[in-house]
Amino acid sequence: MIDIIGSIVSVLIAGLVAWAGSQGGPTYNGIPALMLIVGTGFLIHWVVLIPSILAKTEKFYDITGTIAYLAMIGLALFFAAEKSGDLSFRSKIVATMVVIWALRLGLFLLLRVFQVGEDKRFRNAKESFFKFLMFFSISGLWVFLTTANVLTMILNNADLFGDAYFFSGLILWILGFSFELIADEQKRQFRKNPVNKRKFITSGLWSVSRHPNYFGEILIWIGMAIISFPALNGWQYTTLISPIFVTLLLTRVSGVNLLEKSADKKWGNLETYQSYKSKTALLIPFTK
Repeated sequence: MIDIIGSIVSVLIAGLVAWAGSQGGPTYNGIPALMLIVGTGFLIHWVVLIPSILAKTEKFYDITGTIAYLAMIGLALFFAAEKSGDLSFRSKIVATMVVIWALRLGLFLLLRVFQVGEDKRFRNAKESFFKFLMFFSISGLWVFLTTANVLTMILNNADLFGDAYFFSGLILWILGFSFELIADEQKRQFRKNPVNKRKFITSGLWSVSRHPNYFGEILIWIGMAIISFPALNGWQYTTLISPIFVTLLLTRVSGVNLLEKSADKKWGNLETYQSYKSKTALLIPFTK
């Protein structure tokens, strides 16, 4: 029962945020464009759920999110162009940034899950349709809430350029993307070396943060929110929940806290790990 409730709540939350973000935005055949976009995101997840549950595999889970990101951004650009006849520079740049981020992260996660062989988070979920449905529905919510302000900004298609919000947000995005990209690659190379099997990484960016990739991810969406801010109005400011959602998700739900527990279980008895943990920032580099 809780799995069904989880799926319903995911759709309701996304629907409410989409409704708020659509106020003053474009419509398509009388339906708010943002509502159509969020519906498409969930539909993609539910379609991919069918072969995933039949094959009892989680290997398509992460790439489904990537496909949804690309489809939703594409729809936002289509609806904006339909309304205005042309796309603003800001909309084109931000859309390109999301596409680059989504392709990079999606392909990275896809390759990783095929290399590892199994994602333990789904070991029980893929045996139950409703539990797996909840996972895919939560992913649909994740995809939408992450990009809610970006989608709303693109739909508004505001002809803004040269403002401080754009450049400061762009700098944060570039910094965050670089952090995430470099941290993921450093860990991938570390794991490729057989000598490092069952060891924990303490080099590169991992020497200044125990989760530098998550720090980068949070910076990315803070930067996006800053860029989007001046192009929003009224109820649309609700969509600025994006960086708050990402931060809470990565630090309290499925990211830092779970990995910290796993690391403590694996290496908690080692003095080297305890030393690393005591000297290295949890998330924000060079802080304790």
